[in-house]
Parts: sequence; C-alpha cells; structure tokens
Amino acid sequence: MITAPRGSAYSVLSRQVKQAGLLDRRPGYYTALISLVVALGAAGFAALLVIGNSWWQLLVAGYFAVVSTQLGFLGHDAGHRQIFRSVRGNHRLGVVLANLGVGFSYGWWVDKHNRHHAHPNDEDKDPDIGAGALVFTTRQAQASGRVARAFHRYQAWMFFPLLSLEAVSLRVASVRYLLADRDRSRIREALLIALHFVACLAVVVVVLPPGKALAFVAIHEALFGLYLGCCFAPNHKGMPTLTAADNADYLRRQVLTSRNVRGHWLTDFVLGGLNYQIEHHLFPSMPRGNLRRAQRLVKDFCASQRVPYLETGLISSYAQALRHLDTVGGRTGG
Repeated sequence: MITAPRGSAYSVLSRQVKQAGLLDRRPGYYTALISLVVALGAAGFAALLVIGNSWWQLLVAGYFAVVSTQLGFLGHDAGHRQIFRSVRGNHRLGVVLANLGVGFSYGWWVDKHNRHHAHPNDEDKDPDIGAGALVFTTRQAQASGRVARAFHRYQAWMFFPLLSLEAVSLRVASVRYLLADRDRSRIREALLIALHFVACLAVVVVVLPPGKALAFVAIHEALFGLYLGCCFAPNHKGMPTLTAADNADYLRRQVLTSRNVRGHWLTDFVLGGLNYQIEHHLFPSMPRGNLRRAQRLVKDFCASQRVPYLETGLISSYAQALRHLDTVGGRTGG
C-alpha cells in the first residue's frame, strides 16, 4: 500500500511552474506544429495520387498511420486545453482533429481520458486498466473465467499483436458512445466521423482497385493502432496500481504511477510529448512544447520531497510493461 502524508507540496511546485511561465500558451509553437502535420498529410495525399495503382501504396498506408497518430496527438493537446486560452477554441479544434481528421469521437475520448487523469492506475476508477483482453492486476487475473485465464497466461506475448487492433477498438467504442445518446453534440460528432470515412474511402477506392484498397485500409488501421499503443504503453503499464485505500496525495499519486521515457527532440515528436508523462500528469494543461523545460524543475522538486521519479529508455519501458503483464498473467491460476 502506498502511503504518504497529505500536504501542500503540489501547491509549492505549481507556484514554481507558473512563475517560470511554463503554463503560458504557445501559439507560435502550435501554429508551426499544426502546419507541419497538415503538410505531412498533404504530401501523403499527393503520393497516393501520383503512385496510383501499385502495391507500393501499402507504404503510403503506413505513412498515413503516422500522420493519423500525429493528428491524434494534437487532438489530445486540445482536449487538455493546451493550444488555445478559450475552452471553446480547444473544443472546436479537438472535434475537427479527432472526428473529422482521425475518425474517433472527441467527446468519448475526453470523458474517458479525464477519468484516467483523475485516477491513474486505480484499478477501480481508471478506464485504461480495466479488465478486458488484458489484465493488469492480480485481482483482475484471479477474477477471470477459465477461457480468459488460459489466454491471460500468455498476454505478454500477445500484447503487440493486440495493439494492431487498437484503432478499430477505439472506433467501435466511439460509435457506441455516440449511439447511446442522440443529443445535438453527439449528432454533430457522428456526422463528422461519417464524413471522415466517406472521404477517406472514396479517395482510396478511386485510386486503387478493391483488393489493393482493402489491403491499404487494413495496413493503415493495423499500423495506426500499433503506433498509438506503442506511444501509450510506456506511460503507466507496470507502474504501481492504486485503490481507494492508498493514502497518496495528488503529487505522489501522479508521479508514482507514471513513467518518463528519456530521449531528445525526435523522441518528443514521435511520442507526441507523452514521454514526459510525469510532467503531463502533474500539469495536464501545460503546452507540449514546455514539458522538456518543466522536467528539470519537477525532477529536482521530487528529489527534494523524496518522491521516486522514474525515467527510463524506450526499450526498457516496454520490457518493464511486458514483465508486469507476464507476472500478472501467471497469477491467473489457470
């Protein structure tokens, strides 16, 4: 059980971060980043038209998986109100990026992601570690049925193959969310998602014959899901899980359940800034471009408070997550 005295350590850190200007908006940074991602998308579209009827288009499908993920990262930033000062501005951009740009429900994702941030690695409240195809805690493993236990024993080996289905899973969850209630906002979201799929499929079908078009879509969806999953997997998998009985204050709850991935500017871009998971969880509205600067301040503060701060390499982060899945899977008793 994680225990810690409650106090005002986070408020002290928060004042330091604000005084350093790290919560200030970065309009120039996001203008450049959005322009870059849009340019990458335009280049992919041009390649699709120029290459034409060829199996080389499968490389373009993989390229578009990267572009889709980068659009998703921007939607994530909008969901945390990192881009604009106004709530409305962030919401509108987020809906365009998520629903029209990627084909996910922005409303569904914000609701789910906010619950994750409020209760990271809480096996009762964090939707990201709920039992399903994978189990993340001993209690979940022992509660599995006989067939599920047989699968969970080998879940570490199945982790990366399952990630190839992540994009499809997110789309299904989005549709279920939108069909659950037909208020005006959900209808708008549904229409934008429909427009996304109609436009994307129309372009692919016009350029490619049916067999190649199907392969193009399959490769895109599989690599999109794999890329997304590989960016999120290092953040919390294998870190301590909490329950309501754990007496951890906000600072410790966020730091102890998160893992940073060390790297450089390319790592920051490829992982969408999620490699600074500790700083992001402590200050979700901090613009992505400020996370690297905030890291030293947060790291030093955690050291002064004797709060363990975990930072590791990318490969090591996957190894830690896989070891955890393997350990939990072995506790099924099946």
